Amino acid sequence: MSRPQCPHCQRPVRHCLCALIPSLDSRTQLLILQHRSEAGHALNTARLAALGLRNAQLRIGERFEEQAEQGRQSYLLFPGEDAVALSSLVACHEPLRLIVPDGTWRKARKLLHVNPWLAALPRVALPEGLVSRYRLRKAPMPGALSTLEAIVMALNTLEAIVMALNTLEGPGRFDDLLRPFEALIEGQIDAMGEDVYRRNHAGQADVHGL
Repeated sequence: MSRPQCPHCQRPVRHCLCALIPSLDSRTQLLILQHRSEAGHALNTARLAALGLRNAQLRIGERFEEQAEQGRQSYLLFPGEDAVALSSLVACHEPLRLIVPDGTWRKARKLLHVNPWLAALPRVALPEGLVSRYRLRKAPMPGALSTLEAIVMALNTLEAIVMALNTLEGPGRFDDLLRPFEALIEGQIDAMGEDVYRRNHAGQADVHGL
């Protein structure tokens, strides 16, 4: 028998995260393209990001129709040889749309393969040397982050720099998005037990997306 779920955060009712999820504005428009295999995952950080940001949309599937956004240049947040530093986008001072693929590295690459319009977008990348707080999966490479962490870092970079330049107003930092994320991780650790966690996961950094 399935446990009743919260209709908003889709967590079991007894582990509902809604009280921790903020409602934040951003100049940057966020489009998260989630591989369908991730939608029912217990550690669905992309959904937390979409719930916590007013200017965000989560689409689930594998093939997506291209949707141009009037007045906004779109960029793909994904590493690659032609990716430029995220901070370089601030120079234009224009609102933009950031598209973030969500899934394992293999599934994220597949999204780009089956959606040529997505692969053709200009790419931006996060700085190197970042450390994930996601402790339940082994990182596939140094500096890899969960999807939610990558989004928080991207928005903090884009909009904090804008504020520092005093050219446009911004909403501030986006670290509040990490509160339900931390609670989600702690809940999973509690459910498996401290001994099991230390035996199987201690010292690992989980990476789910970027």
